[in-house]
Amino acid sequence: MPADASDRPDPDLDLVLERVIDIPPAHVWRAWTSPADLRRWFTPAPWQTVDCEIDLRPGGRFRTVMRGPNGEQFENEGCYLEVAAPHRLVWTGALTSGFRPRSAPVMASTPFLMTAILRFDAHPRGTSYSALVRHGDELARQKHEAMGFAAGWGRALDQLVELAREF
Repeated sequence: MPADASDRPDPDLDLVLERVIDIPPAHVWRAWTSPADLRRWFTPAPWQTVDCEIDLRPGGRFRTVMRGPNGEQFENEGCYLEVAAPHRLVWTGALTSGFRPRSAPVMASTPFLMTAILRFDAHPRGTSYSALVRHGDELARQKHEAMGFAAGWGRALDQLVELAREF
């Protein structure tokens, strides 16, 4: 459930994953903010996150390197916009660390830019988890959806839950 009007999705531009999970918000927060933990769940299997850098502050770097089952590798770098432990984390791929805009050659190699607004609200059964992923235009949203947003982010969340049960 959106906290305020700024968290309301635009169905033409945004994708949303919402679920109640049986993990407390502090454990979800840890899974999202510890590089060692994030590497273990972030990319849906059989893909792997092989590297991760987290500078957990507004303007700080959020970087991952994903490797596919055939050895293909993708590096993603973004910037944290908001860090409000343990309930809200916002990051974007449109900026790099220090709020520096991406350069044009990097943007040309990226299929789309996005901003993720993550909420981890306390719920009687654990956490009400919400991922609102904003895109700049309808084509970018469609590309992300066609790449398997629902299945991929859903499977990654399942992996997060499995890992967080160990905490």
